[in-house]
Amino acid sequence: MKLLEGKTALVTGAARGIGKAIALKFALEGANIAFTDLTIDEVGAATEHEIASLGVKCKGYASNAANFEETHKVVDQVMQDFGRIDILINNAGITKDGLMMRMSEQQWDAVINVNLKSAFNFIHAVTPVMMRQKSGSIVNMSSVVGVSGNAGQANYSASKAGMIGLAKSMAKELGSRGIRVNAIAPGFIITEMTGQLSEEVRNEWAKQIPLRRGGTPEDVANTALFLACDLSSYVSGQVINVCGGMNT
Repeated sequence: MKLLEGKTALVTGAARGIGKAIALKFALEGANIAFTDLTIDEVGAATEHEIASLGVKCKGYASNAANFEETHKVVDQVMQDFGRIDILINNAGITKDGLMMRMSEQQWDAVINVNLKSAFNFIHAVTPVMMRQKSGSIVNMSSVVGVSGNAGQANYSASKAGMIGLAKSMAKELGSRGIRVNAIAPGFIITEMTGQLSEEVRNEWAKQIPLRRGGTPEDVANTALFLACDLSSYVSGQVINVCGGMNT
């Protein structure tokens, strides 16, 4: 039997990148997939088709994850379309890097709202659903810089550190209802965004990683699968670094 057979997963920011890899991995293990992105454009439609071709139900929803009301409407719609939500992956995120002295208020607010407030929005919306079901797994996508910090990324680091605190708090708050909450802290993952960096920069990154390579979205998806399924039924309130040994 597949690990997620009969379950429904809601993955935010999943039209591409790590979110898409997680959605595909879950679908391969039998989960029906609801995913969100700011807009469901040609890329989002293609992702929806690719996931559905694996034989599961899939639907993409256009939603601003940072908007509280929109988030609740999307969750209501997912419940109408799928009937249940067993897994929530809070993956939506952006970067607006810069040194603190040059960082604008807009850069700070945008990153905090998309990366951290969105997780509050979705957890707030799905908690009543999972409490009625007396089960659920929530995974917050953090980052190694949320654990260790990084110069030039104060807004991003703060948002990702917040994802860890939020996961640990929700694990304590929701555990008695059978709901587990964890966080994943990816390191240097090769995506479209990091692929735009020069080869020199990528090589320098690799030298800092004990495994001497960047991670793949699939590396993160495999960890998300573990946290989403019953293999981790006694794991809650934890942060798993997927970083090739960078944070030890």
